[in-house]
Amino acid sequence: MRDYKIALISGDGIGPELTETTLKVLEAVQKRFGLDLSMVEVEAGDECFKRRGVALPEETVETIKASHACLKGPVGETAADVIVKLRLMFDLYANIRPVKAYPSVPCVRPDVDFVFVRENTEGVYRGLEFALDDTAICLRVITRKGSERIARKAFELARRRNKKKRVTAVHKANVMRVTCGLFAEVCRKVAKQYPDIAFNEQYVDAAAMRIIKEPQTFDVIVTTNMFGDILSDEAAQLVGGLGMAPGANVGDKFALFEPVHGSAPSRVGKHTANPCSMILAAKMMLDWLGEQHGDPTCLAAAEAIEESVVATLRKGITVPDFGGNAKTVEVGEAIAEEIVGKTVV
Repeated sequence: MRDYKIALISGDGIGPELTETTLKVLEAVQKRFGLDLSMVEVEAGDECFKRRGVALPEETVETIKASHACLKGPVGETAADVIVKLRLMFDLYANIRPVKAYPSVPCVRPDVDFVFVRENTEGVYRGLEFALDDTAICLRVITRKGSERIARKAFELARRRNKKKRVTAVHKANVMRVTCGLFAEVCRKVAKQYPDIAFNEQYVDAAAMRIIKEPQTFDVIVTTNMFGDILSDEAAQLVGGLGMAPGANVGDKFALFEPVHGSAPSRVGKHTANPCSMILAAKMMLDWLGEQHGDPTCLAAAEAIEESVVATLRKGITVPDFGGNAKTVEVGEAIAEEIVGKTVV
């Protein structure tokens, strides 16, 4: 299969700039590999809310349902009304966030290469909050089913990565003995089904320290919703910041891909935002499509994107944050040129 319908949300702030840039890269892989990615733009986010009074219109949802995958730019203040709703609506229970060092990017170590597998539909981010007089209460819901499927996703990913083959479960079961206790118990049980994968556990505060101290020791980190959100943003600073941080929201039958960072309204129109986060998110999308549909062409296209990102960064073609002088779209154009400059398949 080489024809795919992709729902595209440009997002807010720098989102349209990143989207324009990423589309140039996707056009290049289509040209080189003969893929047909039908990009169907849909509305969602702050600007949509201002115009229509709703951040996630029903027709947007219907278009996403009719697509093979969704690629989304960053959304601003209405993020909870867009991405959180989409995660729950499509049961995108696994949030996958790679943390990887790339050349010519400020990194703590050149050998950093690990990934977060974060539970995406439970925990305090479920938004179950209420008030009783002067007391505010938030419910943290952790289920056996949710814990088991995210743990299994982490072990399967560790097996496919073929790196250190290690899964680290991060929790705080010494304090939150019931909720984190259940999560930790389930992770231990699932670990026994993967004897080829090493398993260990860390409390979240210790993990926050060790991610800075010894990031090269990690392979796959599996954790709950809020812990994963916080730790993955911290870890992104090891490899150049959120501009190098792509993310995937994955369910059993559908997935949505996005840069991890926000809409950065202060950068709008300056054309200095690093587009690698969204470009690498598109790479993750092609990887997922390739695996989901057994399509080696998508897998080859994904590999070509990453190789071309590496080649472009090695040439010093990058944004001012990393000491370069290229504009956002110029980085994408350079990556696209690397892709089409290879031998056509």
